[in-house]
Amino acid sequence: MDSHDLELIAKHSESDAELRALYADHVAFEKMIEKLESKSYLNPAEEQEIKELKKKKLAGRTRLETMLISYRKAEAN
Repeated sequence: MDSHDLELIAKHSESDAELRALYADHVAFEKMIEKLESKSYLNPAEEQEIKELKKKKLAGRTRLETMLISYRKAEAN
């Protein structure tokens, strides 16, 4: 995420609970993925968990990006 996106999130997250939750989930998924990927060996269950976390992170990121687009349009007007 670029700095402008982070500024938009900071600006609007106080009044937009969904935006705040999506960003919190995004950060949490990233931390979980990093923790698992830092291991020297992953068992099959951990590999599957990483795949699932990445899917959830991507779905949330897609929704987050949609919301950010609407905020960018609102600021441009």
